Amino acid sequence: MAHPIHLILPAGTRVVTRNEANRIGGGVPAPAGAVGVVLEPPTDAHHAYRLRFNDGSEAMLRRTELSILREFKDDMSIGKPAAEIAGEIADWQPFVQYRCVVGSQAFGLSDRNSDVDRRGFFLPPADLHWSLYGVPEQVEQDTTQEVYWELQKFLVMALKANPNILECLYTPIVEVASPLALELLANRRAFLSRLVYQTYNGYVMSQFRKLEQDLRARGEIKWKHAMHLMRLLLSGIGVLRDGELRVCLDEHRPALLDIKHGRTSWSDLDAWRRGLHREFDEAFAATRLPERPDYDWANGFLLRARRSAVDGGIGSGPIPVRAS
Repeated sequence: MAHPIHLILPAGTRVVTRNEANRIGGGVPAPAGAVGVVLEPPTDAHHAYRLRFNDGSEAMLRRTELSILREFKDDMSIGKPAAEIAGEIADWQPFVQYRCVVGSQAFGLSDRNSDVDRRGFFLPPADLHWSLYGVPEQVEQDTTQEVYWELQKFLVMALKANPNILECLYTPIVEVASPLALELLANRRAFLSRLVYQTYNGYVMSQFRKLEQDLRARGEIKWKHAMHLMRLLLSGIGVLRDGELRVCLDEHRPALLDIKHGRTSWSDLDAWRRGLHREFDEAFAATRLPERPDYDWANGFLLRARRSAVDGGIGSGPIPVRAS
């Protein structure tokens, strides 16, 4: 229940006492957990607050003896704070159904300084999913560059043509996949639709505006980020033209690496980017992809997965697979 001291709490802040509080003027002490309001804050963090309780009595308490009522209720919510409910990523590893490598390693654009970025999804047992505490939508660990999404969250983002999730489905480097994950991979085209045009195109345009701002403000941009934006445009065009997402674009590798290492001028980069936007427009006009992804298939898949979590079908766990 301990909270670090931040700024001085203003008058009117509702608080909870952490231990018994002697009332000004005597009388029975206010019990731990009593609710009051800050009547007069101190001039600095080392002095006491003047509080008024619901019965009109007052007390002087230091910040270490108080909790903000809102934080107190959040911490006491169903008995567990949010951080504890989410848990460590290791707690969810037994339920990871799919693990793959994305980023520069999968795109064929890595060098000796490139990280290994792992992504995937997990399917929690029904008892955890149905419990009061629920399950986190996402678990991650910065030190190992791992991120896993709960299956429903993963599917929803894929249906929205989220580039990160679509690349998980099409990466050539798959390390772990359960039979459930293999079924998803076999049907990954269900997530491809014309939404790719809006999602990919819109993201790249917004990010290039930020790059232009960086160039004007600092005379420099993040060239690695620029490279990935160009790769994203190329991949998006391929989806609309061919109905498949190509993660590794070998024919464009030299040009992309030139961008990554700052060997391409801004004018040449921007000219190529504008040309690719025009190609994207043309591909969108001619694509045979559906207007929307296959929501019915995705919903049926999720229901089957949920039933397997009830029946214990996920107990056999994921199995390693060779990179495709």
